[in-house]
Formats: sequence, structure tokens, C-alpha cells
Amino acid sequence: MPMKEMKTGNCLLLGLALVNGVLGRTLTTTEGYRLASIDTTIFRRTVAEVDESSVVTVTRTATSSELKVTDAAITNCAFINSAYVCVDNSGFAGKLIPTPTSSSDMPKLYTDCHAHDTSTFCVDSSGSEYEFVTQNSKLSTGKLCHFHAGVEHCVGDDESEVVCEKVERDYNKPLRIGLLFVMLVTSAIGVFFPTVFKKVPSFGINSLVFVLVKQFGTGVIISTAFVHLLTHAFLMWNNKCITLSYESTGTAITMAGLFLAFLVEYGSSRILIGNTVIQEKTEEASKEGVESNSVSFNNENETIKKLDLINVLTTEAGIIFHSILIGITLVVTADSYFITLFIVIVFHQFFEGLALGSRVAELQYTSMLHKCVMGGAFALITPIGMAIGLGVLEKFNGNNPLTIIALGTLDSLSAGILIWTGIGQWWARDWIHGELRNANMITTITGFVGLIGGLILMSFIGKWA
Repeated sequence: MPMKEMKTGNCLLLGLALVNGVLGRTLTTTEGYRLASIDTTIFRRTVAEVDESSVVTVTRTATSSELKVTDAAITNCAFINSAYVCVDNSGFAGKLIPTPTSSSDMPKLYTDCHAHDTSTFCVDSSGSEYEFVTQNSKLSTGKLCHFHAGVEHCVGDDESEVVCEKVERDYNKPLRIGLLFVMLVTSAIGVFFPTVFKKVPSFGINSLVFVLVKQFGTGVIISTAFVHLLTHAFLMWNNKCITLSYESTGTAITMAGLFLAFLVEYGSSRILIGNTVIQEKTEEASKEGVESNSVSFNNENETIKKLDLINVLTTEAGIIFHSILIGITLVVTADSYFITLFIVIVFHQFFEGLALGSRVAELQYTSMLHKCVMGGAFALITPIGMAIGLGVLEKFNGNNPLTIIALGTLDSLSAGILIWTGIGQWWARDWIHGELRNANMITTITGFVGLIGGLILMSFIGKWA
């Protein structure tokens, strides 16, 4: 080989080594990574015929061990305004950088998502790599959407622009229809379990198992009121698509729900006691030789049992108000988040069913038919909500001001009702005035375990529901 050609080749190889080293250092930052990817592409086209091994070295640098590979993928990709927006597995929307060229055959799925420092990159079917920037990162254009209790909310790129129009999505309707029946069966099992199994000696009204289930239900109702309903109501009322001149609207409606529950029980109590007094006077006048104290005791006991029924009916009303919303918002949730939310809601409904069913099971002076109607109403209400959601699936807009106000109002109202029944009627009555006030140590510990368990488990699933 002539000396001149050898010198030229050596210089070229030395230049390649220097470029390779620069690219390797560039990969230590996110911006550098994008530049390195572009430089690598240009570099490969320019010198491929000169030194193929150098190209391999540079490509290996761009996909070095600094990248943390995950199994994540982004789906439901579509052009919104001038941005190509996708949704990740957690239900968060984000933008691809650089923006792909608009085309009818653009991929709607990007796989092999991996992290580099604080950035995420995903690969399309052709092997091209794009940065995926979620709502927690700064975007230049486009809208970002996320979910509060299954309801989609969208904001602009700097989270100051209010985006209140509907976002078009594709929904898997057959999946939703099939899971509607799963929800029905799960809710029915939860609410009817205590009533059916109270006939078993080890699961009777006075058994430790029943005490555990009953207090677990109390914890579930209290956690539902605060962690689920009240929190979601705050999120609704703080939505930027509505403007409130009175900032305490949500808590005021919660207070109204609490007062409404009190009013129902107080009014019912006055009516029942008034009827009892009239009945006592009639019986005392018509039955000579029967001790008046005995008549009074029997009538008072019957009045208490009727008040128990009213208390359970009030609780069920609060549960039904928000359960129908649960069904609707579950169905209208995007596919990327639907399965996660469904699993959480299944547990939510099962636990609430146990809570309500444990109180229905101990009702006296209530026929089995009446108990079945109460349990059936709970079991059906969430599937009915899901059916309504299927009917409005193509029209539902979680950012519509009227939708936000309706959801916020019902969540706040239900929270107030359940706070009254959960704390005032169940927790305080059982522990301060009821059977657990002077219970033995084993029964007391069992009750505490159930109560705390209900509080913790229901609060835990509140992370997703």
C-alpha cells in the first residue's frame, strides 16, 4: 500500500476514535443522548463503507448499559393539534419527541420503553427511537391527560392552559360488557355472605368471626368516606374547568349530607317514639294484670330495632349514590388504565358489600325478603352504572363543567352521609354505647383488628380508585 494512502487511513481511523469518544461522553445527559443519536445516524451513513466496525462501536455506545430497559409500552397514540400524544401503562398521556410525520399509517403502539436518567425513550415497529415526555415534564405543545377516580382531566403543556374538550379514544366494549357481570357477582358475594353464613354456628351474630367482619365493615365505610369520596370530591371541585366563587363548596355539601343523614334518623326516631307512646297507652288501658314496665320494655326494644333498619337504609343510600358513579367512571376510563381500575373497584365493592351485609344480617324484625331486596339493590347498582357508562361512552367528557359539578356534588353528599353513619352510628355506638364497651379482651382485640384492617385496606386501594 502506498505511504500516502496509509497515512490517510490512519488519520481517518484516529478521527473515528475521537468522534466515538465524544459520543460516549455525550450520552451522560438526556439532551446529549438525543444529539448522540442524531450524530450516530449521520455518522453511520457517512463512513459505513470506510470502517463498518467503527459504526458498530458507535451504535453500541448509543445503547450502552447506562439505559435501564423495562417492559413498558405506550399505546393509543394519535395526533392532537400538532403533537403526537400517547398514553403509558399508568394512564398518563405524553408527547413524542421528535414529533413523527403525520401519516394515516403511523403506529399507535411503541414498545421497549426504557429510562435514561430522568427521561423515557420508546421504539416503534421500524426500530426508530423517540423520547416520551409525560405531564410531569415540560412540553412545548399538546395536551396532557390523567385520571382522577377514573375520570379524565386534561391540561395544557404548562399546566396553566385549561383544556375542557373531550378527548377521542378507542374503547374495548366487549371487555367492558363481560366484566360488568364479574362486578355483579363480586358485589353479590360480598353483600350476601354475612346473611347466608350467619346460620353457621362459628359465624353467628355473637361469634368472633362476625365481630371481625362487622368492625372491618366499619373501617371500610369510614375510609370510603374520607379517602375515596371526600378526596375525589376535592379533586373535582379544584378542577380548572370550573370556577367557584365559594372555595368551600365541596365541604359545605359534605356537611349538608351529614346533616341530611342526621335529619332522617332524628325525624324517624321522633315518629317511632311517638307511635310507641300511643301504643303503650292503648295496651296499658286494654290489658289489665299486665305490668306496664314489661309492655314499655318490649315496645322500646322494638323501636330500637326499627331505628337500626333506618340506619342501615341511610347507609345504603349513601353507598348507592357513589356506587352508580363508580360504575359510570369505570367504563369511561381509557383502556390503558381500565384493567387496573377494574381490579381495584372489584375489591372496593366486595369490601363495601361485606360492610353493608354485616349490618343487614343482624337486623331484627326484618323479613328475609326485605334483606334480599337491600342486598340486591347494592349488588345491581354498580353494574347499572357500568351499563349507563357503556351507553354514554362516546359522548362522556370528564372535563365538561356540568359533569365535574355533578360528580363532585354526589361524591361530597355521599361522603357526608357515610361520615354520619360510619362514625356516629357504627363506630361510636358499637364501642362507646354498644356490645364492645365491656367486651372481654379477646373480643375487643378482634374488633380492633377488624376495624384497623378495614381502615388500612380501603385506604390502600384508594391509591388507584
